Amino acid sequence: MSKPYGYLALFESAPAVYHAARSVREAGFKKWDVFTPFPIHGMDGAMGLHRSKVPAFTLIGGIIGFATGMLTAWYMGQFDYPLIVGGKPFFSPIFPFPVAYELTILLAAFGTIGGMFITNRLPMHYHPVMNYDKFRHLTDDKFAVVIESGDELFSEAATREFLESLHPAEIAVINDEEEE
Repeated sequence: MSKPYGYLALFESAPAVYHAARSVREAGFKKWDVFTPFPIHGMDGAMGLHRSKVPAFTLIGGIIGFATGMLTAWYMGQFDYPLIVGGKPFFSPIFPFPVAYELTILLAAFGTIGGMFITNRLPMHYHPVMNYDKFRHLTDDKFAVVIESGDELFSEAATREFLESLHPAEIAVINDEEEE
């Protein structure tokens, strides 16, 4: 018999899943997630998540945009089409600033979107938790903690016993039907 994807513990309230998440983190599990119908303040801390890397993608995109705007204006004014207008220099950072500013915003936005897709591993059209028969409740009024079977500490009996100690409304085995 194949190993299940993991165990899902269903909770009725946000505080219950918050405390369960802290307990799962403190127990040392590494491959697990929380599913909630809305963001819960402090959940990232309870899960032990680190700061997002998306702002770094935004910064890199903004720097590339600004540099592209300035270098394009410099190249055109200095080499491609040097034209002296009113005794002004071939290049000054003041003249191309609007173009560089707009490219900074545009490429920073593209960096943000790209960073979000990369760090969240999107698009993800399928997730084994979708096999759970009450999955639609996780987008409406229920909360869940899922511990994956790929975790080093996962043992079917011990993990189930640990989840039962958290007093969930229900515990379900999640199978990954796409692998079969």
